[in-house]
Amino acid sequence: MKTKPMLELSDIKCIAAAAEAEALQNNWAVTIAVVDDGGHLLWLQRLDGAAALSAHIAPAKAHTAALGRRESKGYEDVINGGRNSFLSVPTISGMLEGGVPIMKDGVCLGAVGVSGVKSTEDAQIARAGIAALDLG
Repeated sequence: MKTKPMLELSDIKCIAAAAEAEALQNNWAVTIAVVDDGGHLLWLQRLDGAAALSAHIAPAKAHTAALGRRESKGYEDVINGGRNSFLSVPTISGMLEGGVPIMKDGVCLGAVGVSGVKSTEDAQIARAGIAALDLG
């Protein structure tokens, strides 16, 4: 039997605080979601001024990144490249940039999803949150 690392509440709070700081530093009103490796929501934070819809999109992006073990942008690129049939993939709805997996030693611990500004900025916020863990 194998042992794998898992996110603890202190890790999740660290990620959320760093992501929030990145968003606030840039005056970006976003929603930040953190999920576990199965895509289950562990944290949802909607900053002042963030659109209500972002509270649905951020967890979906995180869910997609966690289950796929890669950034949600990869799916967006596949679809934009003409593989529209990928839209029919079951249980995955967050196929937009802004979902970033949390990886440690090749193992996915979960993911961060952000929604509310340009997709590249959403991903920037997610990466800033993950970077706070200093996973190496």
